Amino acid sequence: MNQFLLESSWWIPFYGLIGAIVTLPWSMGLVRRTGPRPAAYINLLMTVLAFGHGILLFKATFNQEPQELLVHWFHAADLDLTLALNLSAVSTGAMQLVTGLSLLAQFFALGYMEKDWALARFFALMGFFEAAMSGLALSNSLFLSYALLEVLTLSTYLLVGFWYAQPLVVTAARDAFLTKRVGDVLLLMGVVVLATQSGSLNFPDLYRWAETATLNPLESTLLGLALIAGPTGKCAQFPLHIWLDEAMEGPNPASILRNSVVVACGAYVLIQLQPILALSPIALTTLVVLGTMTAIGASLVAIAQIDIKRALSHSTSAYLGLVFIAVGLQQTNFALILLFTHAVAKALLFMSLGSIISTTNTQNLTEMGGLWSRMPATTTAFAVGSTGLVGLLPLGGFWALLRGMDDFWVDQPWIVAVLLLVNGLTALNLTRVFRLVFLEQPQAKTRRTPEVAWLMAVPMVSLAIVTLLTPFMLDWLTLLPSLESLNVIGVLLLVASGLVGCTFGSTINLPRNWSRSVQTPVRLLQDLLSYDFYVDRLYRVTVVLSISLLSRLSAWFDRYVIDGVVNLIGLASILTGEGLKYSISGQSQTYVLTILVGVSLLSVLMTWLIW
Repeated sequence: MNQFLLESSWWIPFYGLIGAIVTLPWSMGLVRRTGPRPAAYINLLMTVLAFGHGILLFKATFNQEPQELLVHWFHAADLDLTLALNLSAVSTGAMQLVTGLSLLAQFFALGYMEKDWALARFFALMGFFEAAMSGLALSNSLFLSYALLEVLTLSTYLLVGFWYAQPLVVTAARDAFLTKRVGDVLLLMGVVVLATQSGSLNFPDLYRWAETATLNPLESTLLGLALIAGPTGKCAQFPLHIWLDEAMEGPNPASILRNSVVVACGAYVLIQLQPILALSPIALTTLVVLGTMTAIGASLVAIAQIDIKRALSHSTSAYLGLVFIAVGLQQTNFALILLFTHAVAKALLFMSLGSIISTTNTQNLTEMGGLWSRMPATTTAFAVGSTGLVGLLPLGGFWALLRGMDDFWVDQPWIVAVLLLVNGLTALNLTRVFRLVFLEQPQAKTRRTPEVAWLMAVPMVSLAIVTLLTPFMLDWLTLLPSLESLNVIGVLLLVASGLVGCTFGSTINLPRNWSRSVQTPVRLLQDLLSYDFYVDRLYRVTVVLSISLLSRLSAWFDRYVIDGVVNLIGLASILTGEGLKYSISGQSQTYVLTILVGVSLLSVLMTWLIW
């Protein structure tokens, strides 16, 4: 039985893909009489099958040695493209996280998008999304991982631009796609170099090659920077982080996956590339620098947002920045634990946001208030998700951050300070959002806001229970420290940072009509954080302006130089042709004489050139 489960493991990513393909008649509008609901049910059924199959596979691989499943896809001459799957407790566990959260998000979408005319198309895209992420979790080949990352980029574009009738949505989808493409192109360069240098793109072969590779410092640096470019875009890290903020224009059920497991897929690939990145100390340092800048910067930017989804999307970039730091310092165990706890807590937070948005029809924090008594399940879910994300006892986020503090306590104490700062700022931001949404006085849009229907409440409450059980899962996986090895000072510092953040978030004044301050320093700080350090404007006056000027220069050169030369040749042909037609006499001896003269002149010219 176990052998059959291992050999059929490649079926699991195809469940979601099959669901997306089968529901195409509803997605394309070919079937209208039944409505879009059957398409949603079919995709849900396929996700249930994937989740059930994954549970059996995880049970078969738990506490077992990792195994590799090879599928030879293309072989020609020295080129052998093999689709390799890694069957281990880590890979199957990551796949289960994807399918489990996808199942809850799709169930949630049945209620959230109940009246949307394109419900079938949305569920087909969600199945496509799930298939790519499940395959990426099992992938043991850089070639396959890169291909699936490209599928994720396409899926992001389609889901962000789902409501394509809105101009802002179209712009957000385009920006998200192009921003990710920058990292993907650079990653492709690194993939090509690795294929030529190592002769294989399977991760085990790449690891063996990395142990004996003899690259000069420039080559190793360029290779490392190219390999981290792709995950930098996928994980919304500086300077390719602006897409995640704009991606919040898409439907909330897609944001549940995007802020929990989609961004984690890029980090998962980065973790797999870590032995190769170790060839370049500069690349590892770059990871630490980018991660630190994003973790601190995104945590500060989140505090200044009044859009409820954007206030939490920036914290996603911040936590992925901590993952980048962990990979740069070769602490991959901390990175994996943080990815797991962050994904569960952040998915729950975005489910609660979806409930709030569906009942209030607004995302503006200044238009909310007093929801705790009207939406108790949503309030509890948000509180549990917030506690599970930050370092407050006893939920998963605390143990994940404590693991990071233990790893960096002796050798990199400044990283401990970064962890404490990010934890405190995140706690402050979540407390601020909780006050504005659930406490304070009810506003016009929140006076009559009933609790959401069971289709949305059931997955939200279920995920809240899973979040509460996260410490027990970590203990079952033997990832929690023993009482004897517990870092008491680290525990106190971590809890203190969370409490300080919650205290500041509870006491600062939050007037709803808070306008820009008349004091210049305060106003400049407000604008700096609310506009994300003006990164988009910096792009506009540098990259966008340069490309615009280059395109105008290219257009001018094409119009006046290239077209001018072609037109000149055409004009010369016309004039010479018109002139030669008057020299036609119709006498054959004239033609023979002309040929002889031309051949003679050509012979003389060739003789002169040879001489």
